[in-house]
Amino acid sequence: MKIEILGTGCAKCAALEKAAKDAVAKSGKFAQVVKVDDIMKIMEYGVMSTPGLVIDGKVVSSGKLLSIDEIVALING
Repeated sequence: MKIEILGTGCAKCAALEKAAKDAVAKSGKFAQVVKVDDIMKIMEYGVMSTPGLVIDGKVVSSGKLLSIDEIVALING
């Protein structure tokens, strides 16, 4: 599983990255968490409001900071 955090470096983007890493640990699953800060790549996903959360190539959230439990639910899908 690949989880991408879309954001240019704002505080919410950093918080979402930490929450995603904590959620992966809590879920017990193996996932690669990658920070994407290239604005062109973010726009390729169609995300206009960061932070964005992408799981296996699918945008599952944009423009808000999800809780660890919300991310765990998305991971376990």
